[in-house]
Amino acid sequence: MRAVVHETFAEPADVLTVAERPIPQPGPGQVLVRTVLSPIHNHDLWTVRGTYGFRPELPAQSGTEALGVVEGLGEGVDRLQVGQRVAGGTFGVWAEYYVADAAGLIPVPDAMPDEAAAQLVSMPFSAISLLHSLDLHEGDWLVQNAANGAVGRMVAQLAAARGVNVVGLVRRAAGVEELRGQGIERVVATDAEDWQDRVTAITGGAPIVAGVDSVGGAAAGDVASVLGENATLVVFGAMASPTLEIPSGKVIFGQLTVKGFWGSVVSRTMPAETKQRLFGELITRVLDGSLTLPVADVFTFEDVRDAVRANDTAGRVGKVLLRP
Repeated sequence: MRAVVHETFAEPADVLTVAERPIPQPGPGQVLVRTVLSPIHNHDLWTVRGTYGFRPELPAQSGTEALGVVEGLGEGVDRLQVGQRVAGGTFGVWAEYYVADAAGLIPVPDAMPDEAAAQLVSMPFSAISLLHSLDLHEGDWLVQNAANGAVGRMVAQLAAARGVNVVGLVRRAAGVEELRGQGIERVVATDAEDWQDRVTAITGGAPIVAGVDSVGGAAAGDVASVLGENATLVVFGAMASPTLEIPSGKVIFGQLTVKGFWGSVVSRTMPAETKQRLFGELITRVLDGSLTLPVADVFTFEDVRDAVRANDTAGRVGKVLLRP
């Protein structure tokens, strides 16, 4: 079978290539899946660079999430059927076939398009798990930066469906209009001198009980600066800097709680019944249109380097997908 691989840790656009690999065989509790579509995530590219929390042995395949069709069942698998579409995956799904644990795959409803199903697990589940972990209630206020990123947009949409209010922060005024074009109105650009006053005007002075930082550096302090007392700041990512710049006075006198969120750990430790309920909500939101999963472009495995470059395009709306 054909698979996307890399033999060294470096920039993905320089080292990713296609090679022949044997078709894997499912063991007990596993299934063989034929890949249909797979999204490119930032953590996939960080892994290729060798800068993520997981470093595979080289040479390594790539990719972590896919939509596929079940081709074979391992011993003891009775919840899935050959020919069934499934979402999810494991490490190394940028290949024509991959083997995954049956328990980690989500059956896809017939009404869900392939392009949406291919994105169902990683980013949307991280977004809904993040909201779940914050235990927000209807009417509560949340602020997040990187609001025009994939997870930011999903958090805003999922929170709105739950009755939770979200203020999004972006670095440029152009990002405000971009999100308004997607139906997300409560957005403030931090390049304006009075941006904090604009946040207060949007909330009507109501306390913001939680914040999400996906940028790091001074941007983390920006999020913290508009939080109310006894609020929680969740560190979700570090796109700009691995260091947080948060005034100690905000932590001490504002009684701010700062904690991290890593989706893979949260998913692994979450009770099965909770995970099933959250996936059920995700599927409902996609099918009723309250959660949108746009696609920017689709590339073949042979064009993976072009796909990586397209993924880095500024202002991109929607995921870049790979197909065999």
